[in-house]
Amino acid sequence: MSEAKATKGATAGGADDGATADAADGTPGSARPRRRQARGEARIAQLLQAAASVFCTSGYTASSTNAIAREAGVSPGTLYQFFPNKEAIAVELGDQLLNRWRDTYGAAFTQSHIELPLDRMLDAILDPLIAFNCENPAFSVLMHGSEIPGRITEEHDTLHATMLTRVESVLAGYLPDVPDGQVHRIADMTFMIFKAGLDLIMAHEGEERAAYVRELKTIMFRYLDPLVGDAVRHRTPNVP
Repeated sequence: MSEAKATKGATAGGADDGATADAADGTPGSARPRRRQARGEARIAQLLQAAASVFCTSGYTASSTNAIAREAGVSPGTLYQFFPNKEAIAVELGDQLLNRWRDTYGAAFTQSHIELPLDRMLDAILDPLIAFNCENPAFSVLMHGSEIPGRITEEHDTLHATMLTRVESVLAGYLPDVPDGQVHRIADMTFMIFKAGLDLIMAHEGEERAAYVRELKTIMFRYLDPLVGDAVRHRTPNVP
């Protein structure tokens, strides 16, 4: 359990916004705790949304709990009812974003997508990954930087390794006769091309962003097509 989660509902004097509720059991008065819990969850969501905005605008290091409270339209005291410090806020927000990122890339690497022609496969896999990052710029802020809480960076590194293994598994299915070391290098290069292209995409908006998305797909297609293009066109890979 994150430090932030441990503090949910710890309001001073049992204030309605943060009070936790036991499971409803039909006993008299059970409706009030449920209302309190709903208000507390809504307040937490409000604070995390504000934190995401402040982290994107100021960076994690320069952000403060006062700035987050101000962005959320609440007093610092209200913020401290739910989170003891900025690190706890970052950990809670990072947990939520990492979980959503796992769901996003898991859905992107479905068997039906992997069986598509290479150009359509790249669309099906890359589009949701790019969209997630564009819609959640705080994800990039919280996954990088020397002062980001260690737990976030550790979980991000673990997820990075999992994604790289997934890419390697897909490529191995298309390249059964290629030595494992070479497959790993191809997967590593593919992943690094994606990360570098994503940085450029995130640095632009509107039509320029769309143009960089097209450039990234073109680069990845031209890199992968000579390696796996024939296999993609002629057979379905055996992907774990």
